[in-house]
Amino acid sequence: MMRPLLSIVVPIYNEEECVHPLYEAIRTACERNGQSYEIVFADDGSKDRTYELLEDIHRKNSEVTVIRLRKNFGQTAAMAAGFRAARGHVIISMDGDLQNDPSDIPQLLAKIAEGYDVVCGWRKERKDKFLSRRFPSLIANWLIGKITGVAIHDNGCSLKAYRASIIKRVALYSELHRFIPAMATLSGARITELVVTHHPRIFGKSKYGISRAWRVFLDLFLVKMVTGFAARPALWFAILAIPGALLAVLSFVGMVFSETIGIVFPATTFLLCALTGHLLTMGMLGEMILYSGDFRPDQMIWRVQTK
Repeated sequence: MMRPLLSIVVPIYNEEECVHPLYEAIRTACERNGQSYEIVFADDGSKDRTYELLEDIHRKNSEVTVIRLRKNFGQTAAMAAGFRAARGHVIISMDGDLQNDPSDIPQLLAKIAEGYDVVCGWRKERKDKFLSRRFPSLIANWLIGKITGVAIHDNGCSLKAYRASIIKRVALYSELHRFIPAMATLSGARITELVVTHHPRIFGKSKYGISRAWRVFLDLFLVKMVTGFAARPALWFAILAIPGALLAVLSFVGMVFSETIGIVFPATTFLLCALTGHLLTMGMLGEMILYSGDFRPDQMIWRVQTK
């Protein structure tokens, strides 16, 4: 089968009302574009009729691939499964709730044609509630830009375009889909932004709220570690070990010059030395994993429907 130019990857969860309108909107936009395409729906363990409707579309349309995960693993896992199944030279991701507009696809492709590797959609006129969605997003985007050094206005926008050679090399898990631009810098990707259309939600309700913020901050720490010390994990852990080592030396000096040797100084020195040794050992393990490890996320996929 000839490899299509474009793959549209749509992670979707409990969006039965959106399935048919979304498919028709994507199909119309791609056919107007006039280039070969495929649509990859990644069902994240939906409990409503979403998967059944997608199966019906798949049976009638050869350009549609449907993936079903065993359970609800989250948006990042569904998106990663879709990326792995996509065959196109360019991959575009978008949400399954009709808030992203498929009519923006040609503009995203035009940016890729200019030589960029990642094109990030920017919902400049975002149609979501300010306090619960837009305000936390503003803070998160500012923080992500400062820590990772990749200044993107809207990391949370799922409407993005990637060269397949770039995105297929990015390991995605947890909530890391919003950090794809930062992770892509490990491959030397050229990144830009494009203002895209954003529609208010018509059907259902958002599956992702402010309760996920703490996981985003934890993942931000992980991304900083990966992007800053991916080639030398031992260096990262050595830097973390420096404060413990210095405190261990001070504790040892205090023990030597103490008039009475109790339990405090020896115990503190031992614990700080153990912490330092533990961190250095973690660094060495990180180096070993970097060169010999492997990650097998494909075990999460239950079924792939393709023709």
